[in-house]
Amino acid sequence: MFATIQGLDMAGRDARGISAEALEELRRRAVAAVEAGGTRAEVARLLGVSRKTVGAWVSSYQRLGDDAFRPKRRGRRPGEQYALSPAQQAWTVRTIVDGSPDRHGLPHRLWNRQAIAELINREFGVLISAATISQYLSRWGLIEESRLLELMRGRVTAVVPRQRTPARGDEWLDDAEALWLAWTRPRRPPDAGRGPVATGQNLMTGFRDYFGDVNVLLAMSRRGMVFFQAQRGPFDADQAADFLQRLMAQFGRGLNVVVCAWPLEHYEVLGLSSHGHPGRVAFRFTLG
Repeated sequence: MFATIQGLDMAGRDARGISAEALEELRRRAVAAVEAGGTRAEVARLLGVSRKTVGAWVSSYQRLGDDAFRPKRRGRRPGEQYALSPAQQAWTVRTIVDGSPDRHGLPHRLWNRQAIAELINREFGVLISAATISQYLSRWGLIEESRLLELMRGRVTAVVPRQRTPARGDEWLDDAEALWLAWTRPRRPPDAGRGPVATGQNLMTGFRDYFGDVNVLLAMSRRGMVFFQAQRGPFDADQAADFLQRLMAQFGRGLNVVVCAWPLEHYEVLGLSSHGHPGRVAFRFTLG
């Protein structure tokens, strides 16, 4: 730990009075020292800052990844703090909606945080952490990981018909990957006056007017990995079956699927999509 923060002894100095570059390095060293086993109190004492400050840096890193280290300039207009411009963000959304990652030359079967980060780096030369990708997905309205976690934990009722008797294939498979499955559509943000690409609670105000009737099939694993496919218009049975096939290829095994959100008018797609995978996909339609 001491080697990690060597050369950055800040005793007697106020961290607010150093340059942006030095502050970024200080934050990185502090977090690294804590992750190497040092206590927050020890690190704070060595750097001459408060324990609360070190704790805030660590918490921020856990939420935001590397973006937490970069000091934010004051007085900027809303949205300027984002690594991607509104035009770049809109291009990224259109690319995601236009097809799977492999269609765009990426070595991924489905969209996930890593695939999007690689797309952005390839096209714009911008490195973005997985935590920041999650923020963008939520801001765009495509994926809300917090809601998915609520669904996984049973805090939200499943939006599918309850079955009084087990359906054929409802028995859980041995040695299969457990996934939570949802079919969603990007929601219209509360403020409709900001234009198709704007800042605020959600980037894509008027999402459907700007990008079309976008539908999203997504799955979350027990480890919090999210894989999804987006397109304009509803999915049919063949497309849903292809999504399941790509998931099986991703994990190299069959699937035990908990359906936690699904449009009732397309409920029959679930049954039809499983016909091509006998003995490899099992569904359950309620949470707990």
